[in-house]
Amino acid sequence: MAESKKVVMVGIPGVGKSTLVSKIVEILNNRKKSVSVQSFGTAMFEEAKKIGIKDRDELRKLPMDVQKNLQRLAAEKIAKLKDDLVIIDTHAFIATNAGFYPGLPYHVLQIIKPSNFISVYARPEEIYNRRMKDTTRNRDIVSIDSIKKEMAIHDAMLSSCSVFSGSPMKPVLNTEGKVEEAANTVISAIEI
Repeated sequence: MAESKKVVMVGIPGVGKSTLVSKIVEILNNRKKSVSVQSFGTAMFEEAKKIGIKDRDELRKLPMDVQKNLQRLAAEKIAKLKDDLVIIDTHAFIATNAGFYPGLPYHVLQIIKPSNFISVYARPEEIYNRRMKDTTRNRDIVSIDSIKKEMAIHDAMLSSCSVFSGSPMKPVLNTEGKVEEAANTVISAIEI
């Protein structure tokens, strides 16, 4: 049996990453591939509940040492998964009180050993509109300019991850109404 591929999919909130991941899973399941999707934030939150955290959006407000430990625990859990493809749905950075903290610091990369990075992006205006419609999360108020800044930080963080891990990074445009096209681009890039 071939080794499980761990593919990290990142994008700032509002790029349509969750929709894209769902489409990738649908296509690969139709091809009889075993695929699991792991939300890194959810894995961290499951660990955080054990220490009394009650809201996922509280994670980014925790002290850095607590966040680092939760990241380690989540990475260890995800690294053990053996599906043909494990998609790790996460963010390249987290906006914290201390500043922009890497979502995938070196210690996490060493544990997960990702085979690929997929950077999902969309036009800033699309991202803004998607965020404004999302009532499921406690999001910070943003502007188009702040979204552009987030995109630049995202690119810098993810480029570093690619260099440190030696794994390729593929940017994928997720334009409104073209999710299947984006999904096929991802599938081709990860060679599964």
